[in-house]
Amino acid sequence: MEPLVRVQNLVQSGVSQVPRQYIQPLESRPNNHSHDQNNNHTPQSSNINIPLIDLSNPNDTILLDSIRHACREWGAFHVINHGVPLKLLHDVRHVGRSFFEGCPLTDKLEYACDNASAASEGYGSKLLVANDDTVLDWRDYFDHHTLPLSRRNPSRWPSKLIPNYGKVLCDYSDEMKLLCEKLLGFISESLGLTSSYMKDAVGELYQNITISYYPPCPQPELTLGLQSHSDFGALTLLIQDDVEGLQVLKDGHWVTVQPLSEAIVVILSDQTQDSSAVLALLGSFCCDAWEILTNGEYISAIHRAITNASRARLSVATFHDPAKTVKISPASELVSKSSLLRYRQVVYGDYVSSWYTKGPEGKRNLDALLLDS
Repeated sequence: MEPLVRVQNLVQSGVSQVPRQYIQPLESRPNNHSHDQNNNHTPQSSNINIPLIDLSNPNDTILLDSIRHACREWGAFHVINHGVPLKLLHDVRHVGRSFFEGCPLTDKLEYACDNASAASEGYGSKLLVANDDTVLDWRDYFDHHTLPLSRRNPSRWPSKLIPNYGKVLCDYSDEMKLLCEKLLGFISESLGLTSSYMKDAVGELYQNITISYYPPCPQPELTLGLQSHSDFGALTLLIQDDVEGLQVLKDGHWVTVQPLSEAIVVILSDQTQDSSAVLALLGSFCCDAWEILTNGEYISAIHRAITNASRARLSVATFHDPAKTVKISPASELVSKSSLLRYRQVVYGDYVSSWYTKGPEGKRNLDALLLDS
C-alpha cells in the first residue's frame, strides 16, 4: 500500500534532495540526449512550438491542410477559436489550483485514490501499479471519471471544499466532449473521409479529466513530472497554466510546448497513429477507407512533462477513449487488402492494463502488439 505521502507535501516539508524513488534512470533524465537520432547532443528545442490551428478559419482547404500537416508531422497541435468559453478554461485551472494550494492535506486525503488500483478516481500521486523498482513521477493529481454520465459522480469530487468545483468540472467535461467530436470530424475530413467516420469508429466516448500539479523540484535534472509516453486512447485535450513543462518528441528532439492561455493542446493517441495502430486498437470498427487512407500518415505524439526548481505547474488533461470491453481484432476485409498486418489482436481494456502495469515508456505497449513481419 502507498504511504500517505504526496509530492507537494514532500516539498512543503523542506526536502533539499529528491528521494530515491523519484530519481529517473540516467537515460530518461531531462538533459539526456539518447533520443537524438543523430547522436549530436543537440539541446532541447525552445525556439519552436507545435503547430497553431485556428478552427474558425473559413477556408476549409487551409484548415484541413493544416490539420493534415500537424497530424503527419507532430501528432500534436494547438487549437484556438475552438468554441470552449475562455472563462471556463480559467475556471477549471482556478478550481484545480484551489484544491492543491488552498486545502489542507488532511482534507485532500478524504478524496484519496484507491492505492491498490491503477487509475482509480480521486487524489493521488502514483499513476501506475507500482513495485519497489517503479520510478515515481514528480506530480500529484486528481482524476475524475466524467463520461459516460453513468460514470460521473460529482459527490466524489471536492465540492464541499470548493463550492463551484462540481459545476465547473461538469461544464468542462461537456465542452471537451463537443470539441473532441468536432476535432474527430476535422481529422476524418482531412483524410478524405466523411466527417462522422472517426466518431462512429470510436463509438461511445469514455472520458477522464486529470488535473495534474507539479510542485517545484529541488533537483529537476533528476526527475520527470510525467515520464515519456504516448496516450492510449483516441484524443487528449490539454490546457496548461503559464509555466513551461510539456514536451513533445519531434525528429529525435524534445520540443517544449510554449503555454498559450487561450489555446488547447490536441494530442493524437495510439488509436489515430496509422493503419496498423488503428487495426490493433479499433479492430472490427475499421473499414476499407481507413486502412487505405491512414497507412502510416498520422502519428501519435510521444510526450512528457519536465519539472523546475522555482514554480509549481498545473495542467488539465481530458482523455477520450473507447469502451474497455471492446474486442480489438482486425476486420477481415482490411487484412485482405492490407500490405502488412503488424499488430496482434488485443482487447482494449487489456492494452490499458498493460500501460498501467508495465509503465508507459514511449510506445512500448503498442510495440508489444507487433507481429513478426
